[in-house]
Amino acid sequence: MLNRIFILLALLVGFSIWAQDCPSPVYPANGATNVPLDATIDWESVDGVPSYNITLGTSPGNDDILSTQFANGSSYAPPFGLPANTTIYVTITLFFFDKPNITCPSYSFTTESLTAPPNCTQIINPMNNAVNINPNTNISWSYVYAATGYNISLGTTPGGTELLNNFDAGNTLTYNPTADLPPETIIYVTIIPYNALGEAMGCTYQQFTTRAESEIPDCTNIIYPLNGETNVPLSPVLEWFAVPDATGYIVTIGTTPTGTDILNSSTFYTNSTPVVNFEPNKTFFITIVPFNDAGQAEGCTQTSFTTLLGCGPFLDFDTGEYVIINPEIDFPSTFSSCENDGPLVINSTDIAEGFRWYQIDQFENESLISDTNEVTITKNGRYRYEAYNTVSQNGNTIECPSTQVFEVVSSEMATIDNIITELTVSSLRITVIASGNGDYEYSIDNMDGPYSDNNVFNNIAPGSHILYVRDKNGCGIAQQKITQDLTVEGFPKFFTPNGDSINDYWQFIQPIGSEEIIFKSIRIFDRYGKFIKQISQYSLGWDGSLAGHRLPSGDYWFLAIDDSNREIKGHFTLKR
Repeated sequence: MLNRIFILLALLVGFSIWAQDCPSPVYPANGATNVPLDATIDWESVDGVPSYNITLGTSPGNDDILSTQFANGSSYAPPFGLPANTTIYVTITLFFFDKPNITCPSYSFTTESLTAPPNCTQIINPMNNAVNINPNTNISWSYVYAATGYNISLGTTPGGTELLNNFDAGNTLTYNPTADLPPETIIYVTIIPYNALGEAMGCTYQQFTTRAESEIPDCTNIIYPLNGETNVPLSPVLEWFAVPDATGYIVTIGTTPTGTDILNSSTFYTNSTPVVNFEPNKTFFITIVPFNDAGQAEGCTQTSFTTLLGCGPFLDFDTGEYVIINPEIDFPSTFSSCENDGPLVINSTDIAEGFRWYQIDQFENESLISDTNEVTITKNGRYRYEAYNTVSQNGNTIECPSTQVFEVVSSEMATIDNIITELTVSSLRITVIASGNGDYEYSIDNMDGPYSDNNVFNNIAPGSHILYVRDKNGCGIAQQKITQDLTVEGFPKFFTPNGDSINDYWQFIQPIGSEEIIFKSIRIFDRYGKFIKQISQYSLGWDGSLAGHRLPSGDYWFLAIDDSNREIKGHFTLKR
């Protein structure tokens, strides 16, 4: 089948698609019901598509019914039929040799229900009454409508089972005996198809006669391209020496020594095949294994070749390493110019043979603005940087570029508009409000950072602090100093017991940088000198209430006595 596919592909050489439509189903139609179990799935052919893959499953994109297979043109007949009374999802993939495949959205249809057991089948290899059959042969048979499995028996007498007794081969069409069959013997084969409604009735045996044991074929040698050959055309005809006792050849091609991404153990019955649209300047690894009824050739070696032109990667046979001609670039996607600093000058440090810089307008048109490793940019917008190397092959010189689209934006040093300081139980919460045309980050008490995108600082000790706002694009650092406003010796001037967990309690706060102060008592009075509350410096503090009743906003006084009997007096404000 793959031979026919490659012939079809060869006819399609020269087509190129970049935007691709997916094909519409022809039969069964999307949503069709009562579809026959031996239906051939057809879809519209799409211009420019070399080949198609098909996957069948019980949900969109799933492959539990049929793993991904090459289709023969724009149709596919499942070799084992379709499961009965099942909604089947079809996924078609557009297959290309020279660019990424395109997987189309799944569509579905529902098959008919079983109505009876299946009929009998016929063996097709070896044919009934065939003679001179290799004892190492596989046995295969024809698909039977509505069959979901097959039981097989082998014997040396009509209907005999001494070689294999009613073995359930499952939903397959081939059986490989675990040991060679007796040589020069008549082998009787009985195959009984079945499904959920029962077995086929009246199936009779078929027979063939084995010959003396024979040898597996030898390996072959490739004729074209030769091992290590370079400048191979992108649509070559692969050819290898025919092996006299080989039935066919299993061919695997990949872009790595262990890869199968081009051909995965595909079977050919001739010693050549065309292939279209290999990628340029890339190394391909090919393994060809002859086979016959006795088995596959053993120990066949892998060869490789490299296609012409292009920029790689390709294999350097002297070093054994892959080579990429395109230069490696390290280039950011955004640049910032500081306002009032003049034009932005960008220098490339990449190693390359040449450079180009393009300005991109709103319609995606490009204008060349520099062809050296340096460019001067005077306005914001989108640009494209390109570094390239060249390579000469067969008298042709081609460029191998690496590119990066980047944007130039304006930035400026921040303006600190406000700093909000909130007193919690024993620390500060500081919020920095900044503005400006830039991307900013924040730090406290250290111009060198660490910086954070978060403009809120929690659990900050009371006292003096410096807040820094830095432009990420390097346009400057703004700073502002604050001092938390306390009374004497660490007693706050106000508190706000409104239940928001911020400044809800009035309490002594140990001053920064001073020796520890220990109070024996802290007593609170109203403005008339009436005693209200005594608190410990180790408690949460006063919540603004007396005997469970909230006291009004206003000024209150305190008297604190430390462990040396020193008295500290002052007043503060309760705000509601």
